[in-house]
Amino acid sequence: MKVHRRFGPLLGIALLAGAGALYAQASGLTRTLVAKADVSVPGREAVVARVEVAAGSRAGRHTHPGDEISYITEGQVELLVDGQPPRIVKAGESFVVPAGVVHDAYDSSSEPVKLVGVYVVDKGKPLASPAH
Repeated sequence: MKVHRRFGPLLGIALLAGAGALYAQASGLTRTLVAKADVSVPGREAVVARVEVAAGSRAGRHTHPGDEISYITEGQVELLVDGQPPRIVKAGESFVVPAGVVHDAYDSSSEPVKLVGVYVVDKGKPLASPAH
């Protein structure tokens, strides 16, 4: 299929947006990048994101190539961290998940859970990777 030169970038953006929406629907989690900046540790960067777990769904078991520090702004979530008992984290509370630790979040309510996530991660690696 030949795409006119003026419409190529728009098509690319539309395809990327669609792929992100499909991933978010499949896992129940959407993550919107707010900022990214270098930190004082060589080879690391801080990533700030708005995160939402859809009502009645799971984020999906995953890991990060660095620490996650998150603050719940709305709702509550059951945090499932491998090697720890499940715990409920509510609006106004925070949690930390160390680098490489498998975790998941389950929203059993009828409202989405919203949080701000700060990730201090290795540069050049995906922010999150699925765990099996």
